[in-house]
Amino acid sequence: MVGAEVIGIDLGGTAIKLGRFTVDGSCLKSLTVATPQPATPEAVIVTMVDAIAQLDPLNQAIAIGVGTPGPADATRRIAKLAINLPGWIDVPLAQALEAKIGKLTILDNDANCAGLGEAWLGTGRHFQNFILLTLGTGVGGAIFIDGKLFTGHYGAAGELGLITFNPDGHVCKSGNKGSLEQQVSITAIRRRTGKDPSELGVLAQAGDNDALIFWQEYGRDLGIGLTSLIYVLTPQAIVIGGGVSASAKFFLPAAKAEIEKRVLPTSRLDLQILAAELGNAAGMLGAAKLAWQMVEREGGEGRQGGQGGQER
Repeated sequence: MVGAEVIGIDLGGTAIKLGRFTVDGSCLKSLTVATPQPATPEAVIVTMVDAIAQLDPLNQAIAIGVGTPGPADATRRIAKLAINLPGWIDVPLAQALEAKIGKLTILDNDANCAGLGEAWLGTGRHFQNFILLTLGTGVGGAIFIDGKLFTGHYGAAGELGLITFNPDGHVCKSGNKGSLEQQVSITAIRRRTGKDPSELGVLAQAGDNDALIFWQEYGRDLGIGLTSLIYVLTPQAIVIGGGVSASAKFFLPAAKAEIEKRVLPTSRLDLQILAAELGNAAGMLGAAKLAWQMVEREGGEGRQGGQGGQER
């Protein structure tokens, strides 16, 4: 597969990030386009097809990986649900892109893709057993056990942000009430403070007492949420990604202190809690890794135009 390329796509509610990657994870070209509004499946697919044509005008990529904001089915071909996108229920996204682009396509949850990216070339590459928590507009998660992404019986495992934090808390789009997402996401931070995390980070850096107190409280809440995950999974590491992680130095100490109070030493032995390394590139990089894994299973070749793979 020397010289071969794949496309990794990170589908978000406001932006779609795309990149062309080699087998060693080098990004040859990247592109970000606005997610159409409303982000119906039909509109998103048209936007993706146009963006792929811009990203790969010579049609060199042999496969496509896509991270979607919700679970895929066990075959990784159908976007089962995207609670932040309208009309996204059982969308055959892989089939639709294959029909229009002619390249084998695979899907997974966007947080799983971010986890794959971190496991490949980021913080997670140092660990066989770790969990990733993405603190963004929502809160996603990925679980790695013995070096492999754990997706569960039907492909939907790892929705770490949807565990219950407060049974009397705010209603979550998932149907849960008081989920961890409703406590520590960017949306929750705005609701709690009237400010964006980036603004609170700047204030904390300048020594603003209210901002510093907020981040301590935020870290405490995050630590409480992580406690149950640690008891169940006893990971080597917890990797914190997403936009909120830019302020990790202000809240991770409080999260660690809360975990030390709540988790038995036997369940947190040598546990490390670390910020993710790859930033906003993790999702499309992990989607590319997903595509490379698929290519390897297919015998080292992608598929063009519904026919056998082209040699490169």
